[in-house]
Amino acid sequence: MSGDDRIHAAFRDRLGGFDLDAEFVAPGRGVTALFGPSGSGKTTVLRCLAGLHRAAQGTCTIAGEVWQDARLFRPPHLRPVGYVFQEASLFAHLSVRGNLLYGAPAPGKRALGLDEVASLLGLDRLLDRSPEKLSGGERQRVAIGRALLAQPRLLLMDEPLSALDQGTRDEILPFLDQLHASLAMPVVYVSHDLGEVERLADTLVLMDHGRVIAAGPLSDLQSDLSLPLAAAREASVRLEGTVVSHDAAYGLVRLEVPGGELIVHAGADRSGDRRRVRIGAADVSLARECPQASSILNILPVRIVSAQRAAHDMNVLLALGREDAGARLVARITRKSWDELALAPGLDVYAQVKGVSLLSFGEVPRASGLGGGGAIG
Repeated sequence: MSGDDRIHAAFRDRLGGFDLDAEFVAPGRGVTALFGPSGSGKTTVLRCLAGLHRAAQGTCTIAGEVWQDARLFRPPHLRPVGYVFQEASLFAHLSVRGNLLYGAPAPGKRALGLDEVASLLGLDRLLDRSPEKLSGGERQRVAIGRALLAQPRLLLMDEPLSALDQGTRDEILPFLDQLHASLAMPVVYVSHDLGEVERLADTLVLMDHGRVIAAGPLSDLQSDLSLPLAAAREASVRLEGTVVSHDAAYGLVRLEVPGGELIVHAGADRSGDRRRVRIGAADVSLARECPQASSILNILPVRIVSAQRAAHDMNVLLALGREDAGARLVARITRKSWDELALAPGLDVYAQVKGVSLLSFGEVPRASGLGGGGAIG
């Protein structure tokens, strides 16, 4: 077994009229999201990883251990995989405890224990309850816990929130945040919801028509103007930063990100806390001179890195600060503004960030299971 702890996957097959040609490498820890429109092959790739589908040509290596190559195919029951589907599919005749322990190895062989998983997913007080008395979000948390207690080396999640209403999604997302922060195992997460991806994922595998068109750190792909993400109406970037100060009187925190600082709405955040924020391209405007007496709190010096024309608009890649090393933002402005301001790559300007959305990246509130953040101009 090699010292490479990453996931190496390459699957090629023809399924009816659908051609699959997907290859990527993902880290051995954290959340890797397979993202793309419906029918792009995301679930098929997940099934190949689980061994539920044997691609005509395929290789799959997890942490140096070969699960599939030209000579070998390890069947599903011999792959240490936890699989969470769109529907929880709990056993009606078993309690929450029984569902969680179904398929789990003997207690002495568990790296994760029942009490630990129940606490992590907020199921402590529900262990003796029957599935019919659970909410949709509680049922899905039980399904996740059952997958974890099977002691997988790889956790696969196939749009686990797609069957839930928005309120229930908001309830369960903080628990997925907590999993992200706590789990040492890799998670491959299928979604066509960019908001989920921005909140949870570290790595993105971008798919379309059965092909992987790009793979890498989420922030790198979001700021690549050649990819569809930057051209989408909801184009955005996600930044990670550290809380450096807290203004309790106004409910604001100052967040340090590479190349600058952002002011965002937050709760009782402490200095040193890590937080994730989302900045939409449509919420960033540009000025040649620093605006004065503005209601917009986040006015930041930036350098124009590159730009790409999109119909009547310009997508502009920016680096925070006066060097090219700062965190990347994407701005969408009109071609008229670009021309009249005589903007060009390499120019130092100011970005006016009208909205910064805080994505939850901290502890789960135990009382209600609810989380989230605000937005600020």
